[in-house]
Amino acid sequence: MKLDFTKMHGLGNDFVVIDAIRQQVELSTRSCQSIADRRLGIGCDQILLIESPRTKNSDFYYRIFNADGSEVEACGNGARCFARFVREKALNSKDTITVETMAGKITLNHLPDGNIEIDMGIPILKPSHIPFIAPQQSLTYTLDVGDEAFNICALSMGNPHTVLVVPDIKQAPVSRLGPIIEHNPAFPQRTNVGFMQIVQRSEIHLRVYERGTGETLACGTGASAAVVAGRLLGLLDEQVLVHLPGGDLVVKWHSEGQPVLMQGPAETVYEGTIDL
Repeated sequence: MKLDFTKMHGLGNDFVVIDAIRQQVELSTRSCQSIADRRLGIGCDQILLIESPRTKNSDFYYRIFNADGSEVEACGNGARCFARFVREKALNSKDTITVETMAGKITLNHLPDGNIEIDMGIPILKPSHIPFIAPQQSLTYTLDVGDEAFNICALSMGNPHTVLVVPDIKQAPVSRLGPIIEHNPAFPQRTNVGFMQIVQRSEIHLRVYERGTGETLACGTGASAAVVAGRLLGLLDEQVLVHLPGGDLVVKWHSEGQPVLMQGPAETVYEGTIDL
């Protein structure tokens, strides 16, 4: 099977984007792993599949596969790349498009400055809907990790997130704690893990260990989750500049019951064909 693809990135969070509207595509776990392999394949954090809409009020259906082949619900940086891809490929010329995902519908807006704003939806805080095993909903939870206990925030941005506040982002134990927390039994579907350092009320540094991928240069849902956590803890303003290893995002969130808005860039790297 030969597939045309486009390599894209959002702040270094990189993707292989595949048009499944104009070509027939069948992706197995093994083929996803082969595509994502940085030595033997194309190399990417995630694979994005663009399909025809499944309901009348949507423009597209959007599927996301991690480097390990697992299919996941949401990806903010990927959504921005999605928006740029469909415009560059003349699949859609509208400034605002509605896209279906496993997590529900999202709205993508092309801004005059070339950036793309994503309506990330309303954060999910109820533990059973994250999903996260806890006796009741709380602002923070104590998570036992081996002989250690950590104070965390747990929520979903269409996919599960854990947020830890750390004093120094450079010294944050991302590589050590990330995979352990990802697979903690309290998260039945695993979790993404964000390490957040607060600079001031309108600015944070963030590193994210992504479920099924590892630490990435940027994570849009992770940035959204971190700002939501910081807002709930009373530590952040409504609009926050989020510094990630790959660059900056702007995240806005007013309060519970309101959607999160995220702004940032998306870039095309190259195009090609892979024989699977």
